[in-house]
Amino acid sequence: MPSLPRSSLGTRAPSWSESLGQGAMAKSSSLNVRVVEGRALPAKDVSGSSDPYCIVKVDDEVVARTATIWRSLSPFWGEEYTVNLPLDFHHLSFYVLDEDTVGQDDIIGKISLSREAITADPRGIDSWINLSRVDPDSEVQGEICLSVQTLEDVRGRCLHCHVLQARDLAPRDISGTSDPFARVFWGSQSLETSTIKKTRFPHWDEVLELREMPGSPSPLRVELWDWDMVGKNDFLGMVEFPPQVLQHNPPNGWFRLLPFPRAEEDSGGSLGALRLKVRLTEDSVLPSRYYQPLRELLMESVLGPAEEDAASPLAVLEELTSGDCRQELATKLVKLFLGQGLTGPFLDYLTRREVARTTDPNTLFRSNSLASKSVEQFMKLVGMPYLHEVLRPVINRVFEERKYMELDPCKMDLGRTRRISFKGAPSEEHVREASLGLLTGYLGPIVDAIVGSVGRCPSAMRLAFKQLRQRVEERFPQAEHEDVKYLAISGFLFLRFFAPAILSPKLFDLRDQHADPQTSRSLLLLAKAVQSIGNLGQQLGQGKELWMAPLHPFLLQSISRVRDFLDQLVEVDGKEEAGGPARALVPPSMTVREGYLLKRKEEPAGLATRFAFKKRYFRLSGEMLSYSKSPEWQMRSSIPVSHIRAVERVDEGAFQLPHVMQVVTQDGAGAPHTTYLQCKNVNELNQWLSALRKASAPNPDKLASCHPGAFRSGHWTCCLQAERSASGCSRTHSAVTLGDWSDPLDPDAETQMVYRQLLLGRDRLRMKFLEDSNMDTTLEAATEQGSSAMEGACTDALARQREAAARLLKVLTDLDQAHEEFQQQEQGKVVSGPLRP
Repeated sequence: MPSLPRSSLGTRAPSWSESLGQGAMAKSSSLNVRVVEGRALPAKDVSGSSDPYCIVKVDDEVVARTATIWRSLSPFWGEEYTVNLPLDFHHLSFYVLDEDTVGQDDIIGKISLSREAITADPRGIDSWINLSRVDPDSEVQGEICLSVQTLEDVRGRCLHCHVLQARDLAPRDISGTSDPFARVFWGSQSLETSTIKKTRFPHWDEVLELREMPGSPSPLRVELWDWDMVGKNDFLGMVEFPPQVLQHNPPNGWFRLLPFPRAEEDSGGSLGALRLKVRLTEDSVLPSRYYQPLRELLMESVLGPAEEDAASPLAVLEELTSGDCRQELATKLVKLFLGQGLTGPFLDYLTRREVARTTDPNTLFRSNSLASKSVEQFMKLVGMPYLHEVLRPVINRVFEERKYMELDPCKMDLGRTRRISFKGAPSEEHVREASLGLLTGYLGPIVDAIVGSVGRCPSAMRLAFKQLRQRVEERFPQAEHEDVKYLAISGFLFLRFFAPAILSPKLFDLRDQHADPQTSRSLLLLAKAVQSIGNLGQQLGQGKELWMAPLHPFLLQSISRVRDFLDQLVEVDGKEEAGGPARALVPPSMTVREGYLLKRKEEPAGLATRFAFKKRYFRLSGEMLSYSKSPEWQMRSSIPVSHIRAVERVDEGAFQLPHVMQVVTQDGAGAPHTTYLQCKNVNELNQWLSALRKASAPNPDKLASCHPGAFRSGHWTCCLQAERSASGCSRTHSAVTLGDWSDPLDPDAETQMVYRQLLLGRDRLRMKFLEDSNMDTTLEAATEQGSSAMEGACTDALARQREAAARLLKVLTDLDQAHEEFQQQEQGKVVSGPLRP
């Protein structure tokens, strides 16, 4: 069954299982992709280097573009994306290109991973993969609609191949279109359709009749080609049906085009390689009532008495979780408890356990434990708007001003000023003094913004930090540990939140693009300084980075202000609910995306294409897409989000402009309207597409198809149909969105992930808690020591642990059975007929 989208804004949309009804099982699919780095790429520039970047495509849809790494044959990107997908995706592709300031970018190579290759290992792919050459004949996309019949007459068997239409074909001509025709083969015979000029969405509606020749039965092959007046025709794709299919189940419908079957050519590493991490997560989500017992066990863990912490079901789950799964588990648990309004008790439970087992305060929360990961993910989920408000002004200044700053003598470019001013190379001391002035000029506003942000920090974060400080003071009350209560909070807020955001603004949605090398270095210096402030100066003057010493006076002056800030931060009413909103991360009225876009109406009269686009400032909330001439402009126009029926890309050939999308709406009278918006680059386009699709996900009557072109000069530029009201020629992609911090709360999907994590550790759960003789040995040792109190405590603890493990196993067994029953129901529906037309 196709997945149904969920809302990321306002009140929580019904979970997928709720949307499908109480008796249905929903399915979800998401792809986690990390483009880590490349090596041994070929040089494409005359300088002997390249400027590589990577394009990520799911089937025919570009979902991401990495930053360009200038002058490097071994680029490091470290970019990560989560893509929510339709269930029927087929392959994932990575294209590496060399960016050129003049002319077209050079293609270096590609990697194509099929769905089967990604799912072969449950842990996904994490390896170096050689790039292959890009073969034009293998770069096919789109689908063809056919209806085939085999008939008998006095002359023998004949085959009627009704070639109706095709959609989303690859553009082979410089205009961004193709001139497609179909060629049909059956045995030794072949016939061709007419050629449809300048379209990727041809409509033929032609019936080709072929006669069976003597001999063994033959397969039917339909090839699509782009007709060229000069040179050879370009291959667009093919489909093939064996004789058994033609006889028993003749093709009738849409079929995906495939390349010619051939072994993929291995370049042997001559084109370099990429290190990729790819994992596909596919889940069948049961109706909500089936997850209630597991949710109750988890809630019981955090609401129970503190003396039972070590024997709770959540403690058992933590012990079963390996390090590489903790971040995903932490995110799901935080969202699950957010949805229940119990984030405060949940985080208090984890930090209480972490503090209790820590003996050296210097190691407190320094590991990647479930507690550390949960607090970190909690800050990202709840505090991202706060982070943007505090850091964005200074981060934007750093990017816009692009000042050269360097304190490390080993990295100073003393000839840089000479190249710019022609006044001779400055001394090392001059560069250091200038850099120090620039760094403090940025650090000052950063520190001012942070220490002045107490009132803007979300109350949920402040309450969580208040609880954390209380637990640390109880555990380390000694005077020599006075700083620990500050370091516990600043270790999260500065070292795991502010400093990483300064270092990588794109990963925290502070910027749309990664920084260039010079700006990256400036951000690194600022992040190091903020990290030192967060450490309260404890490591200043130590280690290998003694060249940071010129900054030490400024850092030391800031530390006392940070202590005061942390004291004020925890002065909050403890009676408020630390869980925040129970059903949404983002209030409906809150702006989730904003920025300048170029807007065009459907058919402006008398204006050339480029002049028809006007620059407007857009804001998107869960309720409204509004726009005006500037952010300060009072007169604003708006489009209700509830009116949106589709949000799709527009072919570049429609307006001869790149990065254009369309927002298709329907007003109260039922009349359709289309607004065309142009973005600056492909990443901004993807982010707006994703935000608009998630905002409009709960809307009824979403369009299943639309036109990826524009209606101009009396016809659609995509399929050439002359009726403005003609049905869309391309499928919509409402299920393709990018995962981010504002994704919706869905307790069913989150509990399903916890169930999946428990399944991985079920055998360990049995062995450790129900069949482990070591537990009995512990009890015997306590008995031998003659301590009845210790014996009683051990007996109670072991009994509680075994009881928690047994209850978890019972819940797992019940969920196993429910999944099995629903899968049998699904298979029965498939056998009896399709689930939906």
